[in-house]
This record gives sequence, C-alpha cells and structure tokens, in this order.
Amino acid sequence: MGRKRALIVDDSKSARTVLSRMLEKYEIEVDMAESAEEALDYLKHNRPDAIFMDHQMPGMDGLQAVQVIKSNTHTAMIPIMMYTSQEGELYVGQARALGAMGVLPKQVRPVDVSKVLYELHLLPDRRDKREPGLVPVELDSNHLESAIPAEVAAARSVAPETDTVPGIGSPNGAPPTVGADWGRRVEATIKDQAADLRRYLVANLDNWASRIVIDVRDTLAPLTQAALHTPPPPETPAPPEPPHRKAFGMWLVAGAACAAALTFCALWLSARMDLAQLREDLASLTAINAELSRARQESSENLRDLTGALAALPAVGGTAVVTPNATVAAVRTENVPYGEVPLDRGRLEALRELLAKLEQQGFHGVVKITTVAGLFCLSGNPSDGFVPANGNLPASKCDSIANPFDDSASGQQRQSLAFANLIAGVRQRTGGAISIAIENAGSSRAPVPYPVRSEALTAGEWNKAAAANNRVEFTVEPNASP
Repeated sequence: MGRKRALIVDDSKSARTVLSRMLEKYEIEVDMAESAEEALDYLKHNRPDAIFMDHQMPGMDGLQAVQVIKSNTHTAMIPIMMYTSQEGELYVGQARALGAMGVLPKQVRPVDVSKVLYELHLLPDRRDKREPGLVPVELDSNHLESAIPAEVAAARSVAPETDTVPGIGSPNGAPPTVGADWGRRVEATIKDQAADLRRYLVANLDNWASRIVIDVRDTLAPLTQAALHTPPPPETPAPPEPPHRKAFGMWLVAGAACAAALTFCALWLSARMDLAQLREDLASLTAINAELSRARQESSENLRDLTGALAALPAVGGTAVVTPNATVAAVRTENVPYGEVPLDRGRLEALRELLAKLEQQGFHGVVKITTVAGLFCLSGNPSDGFVPANGNLPASKCDSIANPFDDSASGQQRQSLAFANLIAGVRQRTGGAISIAIENAGSSRAPVPYPVRSEALTAGEWNKAAAANNRVEFTVEPNASP
C-alpha cells in the first residue's frame, strides 16, 4: 500500500513548515502551495488524499478555494481541513457549509494532528497487533523456591506452562525454544516473585503492628481509668483585690467611654461632610444632564440638516436620493470583482468607514445593504469552472452569460466572518440605534443597462456593464422622528 499524500495551502512559509514536519512524522508525503490559485493549478494534475487550507491569503481566500474545489466533480471528494487561526462557531459553521470537514487551529498540538489524521483516514485503525511483551514462563523450583518463604510460595498462583528458557527448567542444558525474548520473560517472572514477597512482608508487618497496638492499649487502660477516678485538689480562694486596682479599672472604663464618644463624633462629622459633598455632586450632575439634553437636541437638529444636505448633494462614494415617502436616504455604491464574496474586502472597509461617521454624528436609523449580481460573458464548462471571456471575443460566442458565484452562494456565504462581526458590534455599541438590513436583489435588477446584442458586440463591452452591475449598495435611512 503506497504512502498517503497531503496538500498544504498557506501563504506563510513557517506555518507550512511546521505542519509538514508533523505530517511527515506519520510517513505522509507533503506537497505545498503558497496561494489558492497555485493549489487549483496543482489539482488539475494531482489528486492528494487530503487538503489543509488556510483562510486569509492574498487573492482568493481559503473559503472561496473550498467552494471552487467542491463545485468541481473531479476534486469534490477530496477531504478538506481548514488550517487557520480563525475561531468561533460562526466560522466553523461557514466552513462546514462550504464542504470542509472542520477547522484545525494554527497553534496545533501533536495529539490534535493525530486525531485529525484518523478522521481523514490518513492513518490505519488504532489496533495494536504486536505480540504481548510479557509472557508467563515455567521456572525451575530448585533455583527460585529456596529463596521464597513457604507462606508466599503457597499463596502465589501457579504460572501456566509455557516454552522453556535456556538454563532454567530445561534438562541437560537443552537448546532454547522461546526465542530472542527469553531475557524479558525471566525479568517479568522475577518481578512477579518480588511483588509476591513484598505483599507477604507488608501483610505480616500490618499484623505485628496491630498486635502491638492492642497490647499497649490493654496495658494503659487500667492507668487511664485510675487517673479518671482521682479527686481533683481543693481550690485555693483568690486573695481580695487591692483598692488601687479597682480605681485603676474604673479610670480605664471611663477612658474607653470617652474614646468611643470622640470616635462617634468624628464619624458624625465625616458623614455630614460626605452628605454635603453628595449634594454638590448631585447639583453638578443635574447641570451636566441639562447640558447633555441641550447637546442632544442640537445633534438632532444637525442630523436633520445633514440629511437635508445629503438630499441636495452627492454622498461620499455614491449618490443621494429621496425615497417615495419623503424620507431622505443616502446611497453609497461599491463594485464587486467577479468571483469575490460580495460582503467582504473593499465593501467591508466601506461599511466600517460609513458606520464610524454615522456613530460620530449620533445617527439613528437603518443602514440597508443590497447586493446586486452582474451577468458576465463567461468561457469554460461546469466541470472545470467558468472565467470571464476574452475581451475581443464576440459576445455571441460566450459559453454562458451568468454569475455562478452568486447563483451557488447562500445567504451566509455572501458575507465574511469579519463582516458579520462588524454588524454585530455596531448593534451592541449603539444599543440598537443603528440597525443593519441585508437584501439580495440578484440579477433581476440592473442599475446599468446592458448593451444591445449584435454581431459586432464583444465580450469586453458586455462585461464592462456586468462589472458595473455586480456591486453592493449601502442605503442610509434615518428614522422619521429624531
């Protein structure tokens, strides 16, 4: 049976080296790739028994690579284990939903590697088929029985008959029949005899100690009984206390009472001072509360002015529109390159910048996130995957006009773990003042019209409109009342 082979995909050379050394200890051949793109090229000509995939890598990340591998019928059956520092139930669930078997942490222990290799069927079953190291043997009584007490010899169990050992129990120095392990068997037999002798000595010592304790207790019992019945000596009356000691005691009591009175007065004065300070603090807090109320009212007015300005001027990174119900809504648009997760990377940074500005302005309302899918002119097939067609290719020669990444992605797969954490964090920080709503418009809505199909239309012209439609829109809708 040939050796198993594993593929490690990680942009960190040190991480690849550490994991490869652990796998090589289990006689597993290791191939390595520095990026997801290099791993996909490797899989076109090789079929490893398992893949260890990192998450954060330049270009295509690990989750996207897992999705591409599992969508290919030639590589879908290869087990994949995510090898990353990402943690949390949300990430593990996302990885399993894409087809990964689990997540192996970067700070991995050898026992974790062994467990994962058994799960990936890269190691055989845990059955030890070796012959036991300790096999009982029959010894010559002329050599050992004379050194063992009769009580121990009678108490120990008789060992089952086994093959004879050279020089022990073999008449006339017969040749050995046990083999190369006769020394180990003799050592095991001597250890058994020593253990029996130790148990014999401990049992006798315990018996002797019990007898000594009983004899001492019987001897001391009459003496203890006599001591209990001896009458106590007569008590000597205490001499009368001198008069000067009585006067000193009275002065001591009076001094303690004065000290207690002074302590009580000091505590009372301290309590009065603390009460006055608390009243001053309360008055100061009342004034600060009034100032905060005025500041809040001014912030609400500034927010109304800001939304009015957004209705008249273009917003940062997008446009400003007015909804049919007269509610002002600022729109920001971010394009999504073909094949990327919509809610990640550039869209993540855009949302982080937008939320920071809204929190600074004291915004109350809804940030609506809408993902729109562009329909690209593609070349390829379902088995090997699709890529955008060459720009000079006529649009009529496209193998497919679609967006397979958007069609195959579920709601959870449209956003990265960092994007989900950012949304949860802003809800917690603002106490629900800013809420996030995510909507998938698919490819049914095309903000940029596609060119009319003709014989002269090229794939580059079509994909230019598709790239403009493949985007994410951030809509800021303030509440109706401040």
